[in-house]
Amino acid sequence: MASSETKAQQALEPLRQQIDEIDSQLVALLAKRAKVTAQVGKVKQHYALPVYVPAREQALLTARCEQAKQLGVSPELVEDILRRMMRESYQTQESGFVCCGELGAKVVIVGGNGALGKRFTSLFQRSGYEVQIIGPNDWANAEAICANAVLVLMAVPITLTKTLINQLPLLASHCVLADITSIKQAPLTAMLTKHNGPVVGLHPMFGPDVTNLVKQVVVVCHGKAQAQYQWLLTQLTVWGAELCEKSALEHDQAMQLIQAMRHFSSLVYGVHLAEEQADLNELLQMSSPIYRLELAMVGRLFAQNAELYADIMLSSKAMTQVLQRYQQRFSQLLQLLENHDKAGLIAQFSKGQHYFGDLAQQFLQESKQLLQKAADSRS
Repeated sequence: MASSETKAQQALEPLRQQIDEIDSQLVALLAKRAKVTAQVGKVKQHYALPVYVPAREQALLTARCEQAKQLGVSPELVEDILRRMMRESYQTQESGFVCCGELGAKVVIVGGNGALGKRFTSLFQRSGYEVQIIGPNDWANAEAICANAVLVLMAVPITLTKTLINQLPLLASHCVLADITSIKQAPLTAMLTKHNGPVVGLHPMFGPDVTNLVKQVVVVCHGKAQAQYQWLLTQLTVWGAELCEKSALEHDQAMQLIQAMRHFSSLVYGVHLAEEQADLNELLQMSSPIYRLELAMVGRLFAQNAELYADIMLSSKAMTQVLQRYQQRFSQLLQLLENHDKAGLIAQFSKGQHYFGDLAQQFLQESKQLLQKAADSRS
């Protein structure tokens, strides 16, 4: 008589064959969908349309999730699958881009051999521009390189940006002078002083490791003659970026919290773990998905260039004051902990709840998706 395990395998085999057949059909459908999305990309590029259209994406998700409910399928599962497919489809739509400026026009990237500089070099080249680079050894020829350029883009370290802006030769009156530095007031002031033509400050809120610019934010700080650099802003949206317009002051104040403070906090936590000689493998073995994700974000910092992040943290003179206030609040809450003041801790928690308001629930839902992915990647 066959064992229970043998009988179970015999019962499972035809079901597994059905699953294999369905999965094979799914792969074939994905291939078919990819061909269609590639055609969509060509049409979008022909008419200079953005790769990412939020309204279209949301309409698609809403319709398919409603269909899932009617068929008794989890809408969350369908949304997960669709979002992953759409992320892939944006890749297939990125084979080439329409030129929103003058086809074949010269774009000069100062620091184009750097990590982020290379990313923009590739984007401009794939959009039909002629790209030339000014590196550390090219300044003797800077005048010839910049001659007749429609754009000179500064993609150099924060500490060198102002100095190298001042080293630029006289640019043509129609040439756009822009930068992609993570601070904006000082570079924008330097560019406005140096160049009589169109000037704009840009801050890509992403690193060079992004696969594409879809849904990536680029902060725009207007300088002067916006109409003359509108083609550049349109080019960014065609690449898929979302533009966020802010004054240079507003940008730099926000970056104190978004970048410098966050990086400093991660630095302190990572150094604390090192000083405590914590066993990272043991921490990961016992970690919940949320702690694993938090640890990953801290560890990500230490995979980056130390000088770059030190410059970001040192870029704001007001940063020290912000961190001192943070330290004071940390000490205040630590005192509540030392005093076993449960009511005091709850009061502080309530203050945070009131501040985040409805966004707390939104963040809860968003974080659930991230935590599911963190759990899926656990090995």
